[in-house]
Amino acid sequence: MGRYTVRDVMTKAVVTAYKGASFKDLAKVMTDRGLSALPVVGEGHRVIGVVSAADLLAAATEEDRGGGRRGALTAGQLMSAPPITIGPDASIADAARTLYRHGVRRLPVVDDRAFLIGIVSRRDLVRVFTRGDDEIRADVREEIVDRLLRAGPETISVRVDQGVVTLIGHVAEPRLMSIAVRRTAAIDGVVAVIDRLTAPAGT
Repeated sequence: MGRYTVRDVMTKAVVTAYKGASFKDLAKVMTDRGLSALPVVGEGHRVIGVVSAADLLAAATEEDRGGGRRGALTAGQLMSAPPITIGPDASIADAARTLYRHGVRRLPVVDDRAFLIGIVSRRDLVRVFTRGDDEIRADVREEIVDRLLRAGPETISVRVDQGVVTLIGHVAEPRLMSIAVRRTAAIDGVVAVIDRLTAPAGT
């Protein structure tokens, strides 16, 4: 399998909070479970927000400045809303871009009705890059050499070392070289691609 989706790497058993959960309860759950954030769910287990350790610290800081409200705050008041979520069929790259763009560590995974079905973290996404070289080589051989280039092992050689793929050989058309490199780079677990492909001149 050369294309993982969020569904393949997400955690299905998710610790959640209801909007009425107190500051103290939220802090205890995060501390006990080693979590940096909790999805806040409403009716039907729909995700309505996310409360993070940063939200709790901000509330504590506000109290130190004279706010005096921390003990009375609930998840519904502390959470960030609307929540930043992702669908289960999104690609690993899409999930990584969403995490990076919004500066968050984890994303609730929701279905088309916004029901919570899992959670995906930065660690889950990074795990894709621990795929073995043999597994990556098999994907490159099947998806790039066999399907795209329609070439045999005697024409195109695929070498993989620590996730770095080297493509060596001769392709039928020059335009196929850049396409092959781009699609190889998109295979999950590939760290870099070294292009040693050649093609007939003037075609």
